[in-house]
Amino acid sequence: MSKGVTSKKEDYSRWYTDVITKAEMADYGPVKGTMVIRPYGYSVWTGVKEAFDGRFKETGHVNAYFPLFIPKSFLSKEAEHVEGFAKECAVVTHHRLMANPNGEGLVVDPGSKLEEEVIVRPTSETVIWSMYKKWIQSYRDLPILINQWANVVRWEMRTRLFLRTTEFLWQEGHTAHATPKEAEEEARRILDIYQEVLENVMAIPVLTGLKSEAEKFAGAEHTYCIEAMMSDKRALQAGTSHNLGQNFAKAFDVTFQTEDNKLEHVYATSWGVSTRLIGALIMVHGDEKGLRLPPAIAPHQVVVIPIGKSDEDISAVHDYLSSTLTSLNDDGIRVHVDDRLTVSPGFKFNEWEMKGTPVRLEVGARDMEKGSAVVVRRDTGEKSFVERDNLVQEIPKLLDEIQNELFQQALTFRQENTNTVENYEEFKELISTEGGFVRCGWDGEPETEAAIRDETKASIRLIPFDENPEGMTCIYSGKPAKHEVIFAKAY
Repeated sequence: MSKGVTSKKEDYSRWYTDVITKAEMADYGPVKGTMVIRPYGYSVWTGVKEAFDGRFKETGHVNAYFPLFIPKSFLSKEAEHVEGFAKECAVVTHHRLMANPNGEGLVVDPGSKLEEEVIVRPTSETVIWSMYKKWIQSYRDLPILINQWANVVRWEMRTRLFLRTTEFLWQEGHTAHATPKEAEEEARRILDIYQEVLENVMAIPVLTGLKSEAEKFAGAEHTYCIEAMMSDKRALQAGTSHNLGQNFAKAFDVTFQTEDNKLEHVYATSWGVSTRLIGALIMVHGDEKGLRLPPAIAPHQVVVIPIGKSDEDISAVHDYLSSTLTSLNDDGIRVHVDDRLTVSPGFKFNEWEMKGTPVRLEVGARDMEKGSAVVVRRDTGEKSFVERDNLVQEIPKLLDEIQNELFQQALTFRQENTNTVENYEEFKELISTEGGFVRCGWDGEPETEAAIRDETKASIRLIPFDENPEGMTCIYSGKPAKHEVIFAKAY
């Protein structure tokens, strides 16, 4: 399988697509820009989803579901919001088809034109806030902490599997609060959850900070984000958390009676991560042989490959490992036994390497005679012989080691490809030749940001929380720096 994968060094984009299709993560849908997530890819997404969902619920959030269709008039109520999404909206104008009078196929029934067009949701703020208006009257109704797992549609011109597709899966949280302090705390709390899952579950190190005004979410007061570096040194926005202030509450006139009987607009947040995280997982950890999945997120943490040619051979391995597999399963380790006789052991080795299973366990007649098994790490390819009686102790330790080392590799790569510059010539040279993250001073002016983006294709990814602009000057204008920022070319 890996023989059909383009080398990362030869063509990174082609490598990325090859890995996705060869590892059976996803395929192209029949409508341009759409994606079919295959069972193996969906099982990875399920792991991501469960990691987030459990943490949301631990912090008091509950799941709900809102309609896919949004009245066009709703998007007009928040001007900045509609401007941000107008060019990406799919619009439904009719509700019925009919047989073509000339007998060839189907046509839209002109009599089914809708009184008001509806938008296939690009995001759900407007429809959710129309409902919050019905549900919120008093401070006693607050806070509302709702999340939904859903699909959204944004009609993209240039698409790429997982990273940017016309339809994608995500979670979107929408909360309502009585005070600006509560809303701000909520936005930061969610950002912490995003960072914790990315780093501790997906083994992807991220930077956290604030988006510039030009990069923030349409309709937000301000946007927080997590940014990750891919293995081609480009940035990927991996998640965002928005403090919406009172903007949407005012647009939909959502007010509440305060404890001292005053009428006030509520404060809001929204936040989301999507299936683009699967793209990040592939690009951060993948190698020339395919995926390398962190154990915490891998559908199968261990794959057992019996070496044999008959049902009897396979059965003997099952019996040999019976108590070991029971103990591993009892410890919560996800083990899969690949006992197919229709393909060779070599094919299985290659397939599970491509799919990124962290540990491979090979057992044949000679291994059973010795009372051992061959243990192969996917991340390094290292092979060792472990006594059967020690497998229950060694495999969990090995999985922890792989999880930690994948994170450290990615962190080291980011650190080695993050540079600080003091002038524009050095900045342009780094961006054009080395890439990576560039820390520098920015005068805070939108015109400066736009000029740098137009000239270099690099954008401000975030204003990091650990910024220290004191004594710095803007690399472009030479004025005193208002912020220390991180620029990069991005997906």
